[in-house]
Amino acid sequence: MRSKLIIALLFFAVLSCKKAEAVASEEMSIQAVRLPATKMMEEAETNSESPKTEGKIIEQKIIRNGNLKFETDNLEATYEQIKIAVKKGKAFIQNDSEGKEYASIYRRITVRIPSENFDSFIKEISTGVAYFDNKEISSQDVTEQYIDIDARLKAKKKLENRYLELLAKATKMSEMLAIEAQLSAIREEIEAKEGQLRYMQNQVSLSTITIEFYKTIAEESGVTISYGAKVWNAFKSGFYGISSFFLGLLEVWPFIIIVTVLFYFIRKRFKKKNI
Repeated sequence: MRSKLIIALLFFAVLSCKKAEAVASEEMSIQAVRLPATKMMEEAETNSESPKTEGKIIEQKIIRNGNLKFETDNLEATYEQIKIAVKKGKAFIQNDSEGKEYASIYRRITVRIPSENFDSFIKEISTGVAYFDNKEISSQDVTEQYIDIDARLKAKKKLENRYLELLAKATKMSEMLAIEAQLSAIREEIEAKEGQLRYMQNQVSLSTITIEFYKTIAEESGVTISYGAKVWNAFKSGFYGISSFFLGLLEVWPFIIIVTVLFYFIRKRFKKKNI
């Protein structure tokens, strides 16, 4: 009897151990599916492949910009010269504006040109320019920044693939919703970094050059006007002023008559009272 009781207790103990192992295994699988996003992000970034630079020449990413300002005798001829240089350099005019200042008229053009044609374009439009009021050429090396964004983008894509694998293995609705939320956030980050890379690549491949050229209007500055001409202009201005005064009186003559008549009667009445 005692031996049978011992055998029964051993049987129940073995069953309990197997059940505990099954529960523990199930909890571990669920915990793996519910692995926190931050931990997965760290693992993905740690395990992500860094850019292989050994034995490989990295293309430099340089953004070049130019800003030119000069005087010209003929605005149209200068504009035509720039258009020829734009066509020759396979560029295009992004903005074109013109206006007038106190003693000059100007035209301002923004050109986007392939970076490899930058120097030849500057040389082309500088032909015939005696001096520049302003000439700025800048270069910004963004190679390191480009590589860093590209590496982070690859890590995000790798993390996205890991979440997609977890989504395929998920069996509960709560787990699917949690994974989908993480996927949505990761996809937004991926799109943002892809946009940064596209913008940076556009700035690298196409340089920006702003050209402003102007023509001085000497005849309107008043420097070449003689003293006699100034006197004659002053005389004419005075004559026009007197004419305007009399014309103004003609326009208001009914009011002048009314005021005169009223003044006359009021004055006459006061005189009667005084008598």
